[in-house]
Amino acid sequence: MLIQIADVLSPDELDEIRATLAAAPFEDGRATAGWSARLVKDNEQVREDSATLRLLRERIAAAIRRNPVFEAAVRPKALTPLLVSRYGVGRSYGSHVDNPLMGELRTDVSFTLFLAEPEQYEGGELVIESPAGEEAYKLPAGHLVAYPTTALHRVDPVTAGERLVAVGWAQSWIRDAARREILFDLEAAKRDLFEREGKSAAFDLLAKSAANLVRMWAE
Repeated sequence: MLIQIADVLSPDELDEIRATLAAAPFEDGRATAGWSARLVKDNEQVREDSATLRLLRERIAAAIRRNPVFEAAVRPKALTPLLVSRYGVGRSYGSHVDNPLMGELRTDVSFTLFLAEPEQYEGGELVIESPAGEEAYKLPAGHLVAYPTTALHRVDPVTAGERLVAVGWAQSWIRDAARREILFDLEAAKRDLFEREGKSAAFDLLAKSAANLVRMWAE
């Protein structure tokens, strides 16, 4: 399932993060790419050994994990350490698939959290490929797009300004993307029914079925 999530970061959080980034040390982003992705990756990332990156990871990961839509859609068991990336003019990331394993985690869901407003740069769209075609994403700052890590994707060249993003990966309690989508739909239905009827017999049956599916599918 591919999903866009609005307002993962508040305006105040964005201001603090961007102020921190203004003084952050950056390095060549190819250092964290796989052997084939390294050939098409052309960006910069906040330096892996910097205290700045540790601080940014804590702030951003906490905001992501407390977002109820992210929790319902992704069902994260664990997140990888986030990367904070910068794309200046002419920089891009060619078509690639993300590593299936990162550290001790299996990567089920990839996500990009946009930190620059779309009008602050030209180009730089995240393009996700599928058998149905390509979809391009360039979301407002503070918004996030999450998608199955199985997908080929790329970042188109930036032609003006500067693209800033935080990217990461989740191992989900629910490995299969189709099952995650079923559980997400059931969660939405549960909440809608509860708002209309309260804790009714129908709500209890729906909640029971959703919980039991999690028990069947979780790993």
